[in-house]
Amino acid sequence: MASIPRRALLACAATLAVLPAMAQSAWPDKPVRLVVPYAPGGTTDYAARQIAQKLTEQTGKSFYVENKAGASGTIGSDMVAKAPADGSSFLVNDTTYAMLPHLFKKLPWDHASGLVPVTTIVDAPLVLVVGAASPYKTVQDLVDAARKSPDKLTFGSGGVGSSTHLGGELFKQHGKLALTHVPYKGAGEAMLGVVSGQVDVLVTAAPTAIPQVKGGKVRALLVTSPKRLDALADVPTSAEAGMRAFNATNWFGIAAPKGTPQPIIDKLQAEVKKALASPELVKRFAEQGAAPGGMAVAEFQNYVKSQTQDWGAVIKAAGVQPE
Repeated sequence: MASIPRRALLACAATLAVLPAMAQSAWPDKPVRLVVPYAPGGTTDYAARQIAQKLTEQTGKSFYVENKAGASGTIGSDMVAKAPADGSSFLVNDTTYAMLPHLFKKLPWDHASGLVPVTTIVDAPLVLVVGAASPYKTVQDLVDAARKSPDKLTFGSGGVGSSTHLGGELFKQHGKLALTHVPYKGAGEAMLGVVSGQVDVLVTAAPTAIPQVKGGKVRALLVTSPKRLDALADVPTSAEAGMRAFNATNWFGIAAPKGTPQPIIDKLQAEVKKALASPELVKRFAEQGAAPGGMAVAEFQNYVKSQTQDWGAVIKAAGVQPE
């Protein structure tokens, strides 16, 4: 057999070396689907559509949002986990993703490895709100009333195991309070419940709360951010309200199917970070009480792991049983 010339071998090696770079630079080469595992109109959907628009502008390829709601986000998440790992499908989810393994006895995909966290889009603090006609003007008013009459005061949520439910449980735990949980069929109904006075309190993400506060429908008593939000400048932080440990954040991020090539994951993270640096998006998110993300891949992967552990502890303390 004739030997292959050294020059030819070097040429082949050089070609193989640039293939990953070529694959990365070529992506995206077709439309990219961002699956939101909830109905249209929520904060996750809003974040996904904002980033999809900017990614489309930056890459010249279509990034579009597809809503696949149901079962606390597990239907859409499972769909992406089982999608081709070729950079054509990604999941946009929120903090709820870190709660899922503690809420279900068995998930249809491997929560630890079936989806690969890529980066964050935005994060937003929680806001504790009461109805506009509520007698509680401050968190201390609320705490005093709850301690005077245990289990008499109620807090609403979008359903058992939802982020609003667990946000309320976290408030209970840090305040050492006895509040009665009233689950609704969704976060929208829970907000209507506090607006109408059917429930006393709701803990929800800032983008959900701010329009209702601005519209005079509810009163915000605290935000769980380290400093006050520009959009709610007169609302104290948890620390200012005497609940320093109540500092949860609702994050929204992107995940890829297991096996998605690392160059694609890295390029998506870089494109998202670039998009989030635009003054236009910074302004839009700030109006919603949210801060741009863009977290590095490894950092976000570790963050999801720690969030899964942290929310697991909250769920266990609340006595929520997995389905």
